Amino acid sequence: MLSAGADGLVLFNRFYQPDFDLEALEVVPNLILSNQYELLLRLHWIAVLYGQIKPDMALTGGVHTATDVVKAMMAGAKVAMMTSALLKKGISYLDTMLTELLIWLGDHEYDSIKQMQGSMSRNAVPQPQAFERANYMKVLSSYAMQ
Repeated sequence: MLSAGADGLVLFNRFYQPDFDLEALEVVPNLILSNQYELLLRLHWIAVLYGQIKPDMALTGGVHTATDVVKAMMAGAKVAMMTSALLKKGISYLDTMLTELLIWLGDHEYDSIKQMQGSMSRNAVPQPQAFERANYMKVLSSYAMQ
């Protein structure tokens, strides 16, 4: 008997929303590449779900630097997708990313990415309530007016 299920999940694939050309009365494609601000929502949910579900998780959206890759792995992702960064900077940017990632790992005494995976997940941090709604007032009160 075969069982159905997923071995991996992508959090969060982006919805591409067309725009309207009001003069031509046409629906037109509208691709907006991700930015680093989109990373936070994905980090939150990967960190909350890590260890709670069986499928591996891929983080997509907002990954633009080696630091972003490290954050994704520490949250619990197995994959960090960085399509927008590569479209903006070119495929050769992968060499830069790999170099920066290896330097970061060495500077922080990690032998592998696997060693760090999930280390900042809700299950691993000393204050897991930081991922909960109850932390909302604390976050708001931490904002400093400029």
